[in-house]
Amino acid sequence: MNGITRTAGAVILALALTFGAAFAQAAVINGEVKKIDESAGKITLKHGPAKSLGMEEPMTMVYRVKDPALLKQVKVGDKVRFEAQEGDGGYTVTAIQKAK
Repeated sequence: MNGITRTAGAVILALALTFGAAFAQAAVINGEVKKIDESAGKITLKHGPAKSLGMEEPMTMVYRVKDPALLKQVKVGDKVRFEAQEGDGGYTVTAIQKAK
């Protein structure tokens, strides 16, 4: 019985780690910076489909940023790759970098 319990525990742990990693991974979205509002901690991005956020069509949106320092990494007109997540207050950019 003890061996079955250990095996079952190991299987549950492996599944939790697998599914947890899958949900933690955010899809990278390609876009262009249209506006930066440092005082409000927001950025306006024109981007293609963002299926990870349930957006099937290209659009331009205002996003909050998780860390205001992210806004210093880019400027208006930059092509970027970013990650975002949906929360209670809307959509938040969690990572952003200039596209290569």
